[in-house]
Amino acid sequence: MFQIGDKVVHPMHGAGVIDSIVERKVAGQVQEYYQLKLSVGNMTVMVPTDNTGGIGMRPVVSGAKAEELMTEMEVIEVDMTQNWNRRYRENLERLKSGDLLEVARVVKGLRQREGQRGLSNGERKMLHTAKQILISELVLAQSLPYETVESSVDTVLSH
Repeated sequence: MFQIGDKVVHPMHGAGVIDSIVERKVAGQVQEYYQLKLSVGNMTVMVPTDNTGGIGMRPVVSGAKAEELMTEMEVIEVDMTQNWNRRYRENLERLKSGDLLEVARVVKGLRQREGQRGLSNGERKMLHTAKQILISELVLAQSLPYETVESSVDTVLSH
């Protein structure tokens, strides 16, 4: 159970802070929801309190873990299949895992592919989403401005 003020990550939307816990009536049943204010953009996500494990919501990594990830990102190997459909599904599974290193792997792999062959519209959108998820968590973990984290990520990924 999370508390108001906790920094958490929604695998498909990125990191944010639990703003409140609200009750809503949906399909005739009253249910509690976490109202999650995302750190990137001006979006709020409502997550049922009894389904956080099912969707993979978790606490934001520590600042030390974030630093470790930045170091690992430079050297992670990315092996992506040539088949567009399979590659897209594999990357989607990596994003849904909620594992920050897997998200970084998606970003790095798609950035490399973009430089070599270009990306389809679907993969371009996935790259943007994955990068936002990655940066949003690093911003909260390191208590740094978005632009600083984005610049660091771009520098690491360009190697």
